[in-house]
Amino acid sequence: MAVVAPVFFDTTVLLAGLIDMGPASAAAQATMAAIADGKVRHPLTAWHCCLEFYSVATRLPPELQLTAADAVRLLEEEIVARFAVVDLPAKERVRFLRDAASDGVSGGRVYDLHIAETARAHRAKLVVTDNRRHFSSLLRYDIRVLSTAEFIAELRPGA
Repeated sequence: MAVVAPVFFDTTVLLAGLIDMGPASAAAQATMAAIADGKVRHPLTAWHCCLEFYSVATRLPPELQLTAADAVRLLEEEIVARFAVVDLPAKERVRFLRDAASDGVSGGRVYDLHIAETARAHRAKLVVTDNRRHFSSLLRYDIRVLSTAEFIAELRPGA
């Protein structure tokens, strides 16, 4: 099946794609390489994902941890330069909170829901994440949710 643009990439892809965390990073690194090579048209991510990248990257275990300056450099060179970095439109924010409350969303689940709604607001056809269950709400809108390994398999010729 061909990959349909636009494609939205979650924080999990950005982190594992730019910080080598061993074999578990392979698919995310291949995904980021495909983006860098122009094989993915119109990649999207959220400003929230950029903030999460910075937060997590600067507090990883010492052997993986980035300095704040290195985290910013990667954000600028690898994400901001290659992705459309989007946010939930201002007119949608109060509706989003009301819907989250009426759906019983609480605690940290609101963050992934916010990212999912940002992808939907920007008409993503596909979300790539290694936390698929956190984005299952998108399935009701016919937005596909794939892991990085599934995404890379679809990018291969003949897939």
